[in-house]
Amino acid sequence: MELLYISIPDRKIAIWQIKHMNFSSKLIEEAVNAFAGLPGIGKKSALRLVLHLVNQPLENAEQFSEAIVKMRKHIHFCTNCHNLSDEPICTICADPRRDRSLVCVVETIRDVMAIEETAQYRGLYHVLGGVISPIEGIGPGELTIDSLLGRVQDGIIREAIMAISPTIEGDTTIFYISKRLKEFGIKISTIARGVSFGGELEYADELTLGRSIVARIPYQG
Repeated sequence: MELLYISIPDRKIAIWQIKHMNFSSKLIEEAVNAFAGLPGIGKKSALRLVLHLVNQPLENAEQFSEAIVKMRKHIHFCTNCHNLSDEPICTICADPRRDRSLVCVVETIRDVMAIEETAQYRGLYHVLGGVISPIEGIGPGELTIDSLLGRVQDGIIREAIMAISPTIEGDTTIFYISKRLKEFGIKISTIARGVSFGGELEYADELTLGRSIVARIPYQG
């Protein structure tokens, strides 16, 4: 059992912390549980964050909570590529300097951010929202594949780059999409396998990911 002290204006509060984290303050407990509900945040990390906020001026905590609520209320999914955006159309799709004949197909929004960090790609994106995984009950209908086909049907896109994590599920998704795109006669390529098989795209270093995009190869189904 450990006794922790947290300071707030004009007084200190003692909190008993044991294995299951019993709190003397219900407010602290609820805040810790809220933070612990986030991915990658355990109870101890959540407690540290909450104690940090307690020691901050009230205005800081209000700005923090307002930013989260404002983001959640007003964030959009781009109606074109399904990326996150402040407006119905994201800044990437709206940028006239982008090469509209290229579309980079990725699993998640985090992959868009990872590729953008390389500064090696100037085309558009399409976020699938995952990969085909029968074990997890994710089929083509759960992804934005039909939306991608609709974009290609317009005739502007000339090449689809499959920037999907090199896993069994990823390869299955690439194979399925490539079959659906064949009728449109566009070029289908995959990123060079500088990214290790079984790895997640978002964790690849910027140099490897950037070179993989530049040195993409034709996809052979």
